[in-house]
Amino acid sequence: MAIPSQNHPCWQKLASGGFSKLKTNQLGIQLMGKRLDRSTDSVATKSAEIYAYFVKWERTLEAEIQQLSTL
Repeated sequence: MAIPSQNHPCWQKLASGGFSKLKTNQLGIQLMGKRLDRSTDSVATKSAEIYAYFVKWERTLEAEIQQLSTL
């Protein structure tokens, strides 16, 4: 399954606290979610970081990518 484009609303939802809805066993995503929840960065900055992470680790995040359309 392909990663949604960077303009897709799923990245904004994740950046706005949607990590709690994402079911994952990936430690990297869990840690990033906790860090971004405490961050004072803008939603746009957070969503760009999340998108970049998913692009980099696309091969290992199949289960998480499938969930993006349901957020």
